[in-house]
Amino acid sequence: MENLKKIEWVLRIAVTGEFVGHGIFALQGKQTWINWIHQLTGAEIGTAAVLLTIVGLLDLLFALIILARPIRIVVLWVTFWGFWTALVRPMVGEPIWDFVERWANWGAPLALLLIIGWPKNWREWFSR
Repeated sequence: MENLKKIEWVLRIAVTGEFVGHGIFALQGKQTWINWIHQLTGAEIGTAAVLLTIVGLLDLLFALIILARPIRIVVLWVTFWGFWTALVRPMVGEPIWDFVERWANWGAPLALLLIIGWPKNWREWFSR
């Protein structure tokens, strides 16, 4: 049981690091990501930049939640978001290996979700 707690903390710190990093890049207005949003959605560049800022703020918020108290629905979201952001790479013309390289971006939060326990009912999604 003690090892499981250590593993949980390693995963919480790893997921937090990933989402802090993504959040900071987004808040810095990473031009490549703005272009990807434009390419995938057709949004104007200015709108894409605003969307990226919102995503960056959410990434930072979710990173703090994961570190402080990983609520299952947030962990599920970052699992999905980590998968999506990895999948975007080949969708915008990057090599498939850019997707493969980022499997930990969704694998670590999924492992964290499994360690803290898959919910047995709807209410448990909103608890630790």
